[in-house]
Amino acid sequence: MVNDLLLAHARELWVELADTPVEFCPSGGANVVVAPGSRMCPPMWAGVVRIGDAAIVTAPSVRAAGMMDAAARRMSHEDLVDAARLRAVLPVLDVLGPASLFYLDRDGFRPAHEGAGIEQLPNGDSGLAALLALAGEEEVGESGLEDISSPAFCLRRGDEVVAAAGFRSWPRSVAHLSVLVAPHCRGNHLARVVASAAVAHALDAGMLPQWRARPYPSQRVALALGFQELGAQLSVRLADAPIDRNC
Repeated sequence: MVNDLLLAHARELWVELADTPVEFCPSGGANVVVAPGSRMCPPMWAGVVRIGDAAIVTAPSVRAAGMMDAAARRMSHEDLVDAARLRAVLPVLDVLGPASLFYLDRDGFRPAHEGAGIEQLPNGDSGLAALLALAGEEEVGESGLEDISSPAFCLRRGDEVVAAAGFRSWPRSVAHLSVLVAPHCRGNHLARVVASAAVAHALDAGMLPQWRARPYPSQRVALALGFQELGAQLSVRLADAPIDRNC
């Protein structure tokens, strides 16, 4: 059962990130706005966020907004965050996502109980830097661990940091979680252990933990900790061409 307070808090976050007046329609569907300064997506891209049964869409120009609105009128709110469905009706040049969006409150939190040995390390610590180097640029970028504003909650094997988690403070007191495990240590539930420590820290600070995940293993960790999947996010870069209404 969806927690209405979680749903409302998550929607407040994305409305603020849209950077222009917009709301999630209570009756469902999608609202499309022109928002060149949107923080829902990269600059000059269109951003789609679905929370519950409603979505908001930001577009960088009036022309792009028209294309997105035409698509939104023909598609369900779920199809709007389906890259393949959008490609079928829009001149899509590139996509980021979709990523599932998960949220958690204290009542739903299921902490890991293998938390002994967790260390808090500051950003820039040499052990943390070694983990980032080992994982590689693509995985580090996917994890977002370089951008955390919290301490890093880490596990070691010997002297080596093999797993770390933390969060970046987002608007509306949202804690955006990041997790990374060394490639040779995956499959041992280390992500759940370090993420649990980061989530507990965020909850103690009165924040709303947010988990954004594309790969299934990451989604599985979120669910194990008690997160609820409330929506999805997709960003698209459009060509300067009108929608094909014959698709």
